[in-house]
Amino acid sequence: MTDIKKICDLCGLPVEVFAFTLKTKEGVKMFCCEGCKGIFQLLNEDELLPDDDQDKSLNK
Repeated sequence: MTDIKKICDLCGLPVEVFAFTLKTKEGVKMFCCEGCKGIFQLLNEDELLPDDDQDKSLNK
């Protein structure tokens, strides 16, 4: 059985917790920590898509 490892889309470290994700025009990006996710958001604001949770809170 092969164990598929995910790597951080910013720094390349292994992703251990799958809570740090962002939807982008290129697909879902995964990050190893909140810091990498935040830096990616700052550098790629124009590529981000709204999260489903954000959409629900805006429609209330």
